[in-house]
Amino acid sequence: MDAAGEELADRIRALLTVGTEIEERRMFGTRAFLDDGRILVGARPGGVLLVRVEEENGVALLTEPGATRAVMGSKVMGTGWLDIAPEAIADDTTLMFWLDVGRETAARKG
Repeated sequence: MDAAGEELADRIRALLTVGTEIEERRMFGTRAFLDDGRILVGARPGGVLLVRVEEENGVALLTEPGATRAVMGSKVMGTGWLDIAPEAIADDTTLMFWLDVGRETAARKG
């Protein structure tokens, strides 16, 4: 992982670990953050945030600044996985919005 991805992982760790049991794993070239075995978000190279979202909400969330369908290798993922550009999560308030989206999705899938 590059420096931008590591910095994002540090920010995620600081915001997610308050009062919760969050597990970290390296998956898909990403540092993934999981709650009870369910992926919430991931810190990707270049400081890109990977977020798991509800499929039906994914299309609407694509209208948020910096949001695109995630690309893993040569595959463009469905609307249940979004990449968020680093400039769109430059402040902790916006990053927290996306972390909350990931948590809500995991809670519904659990």
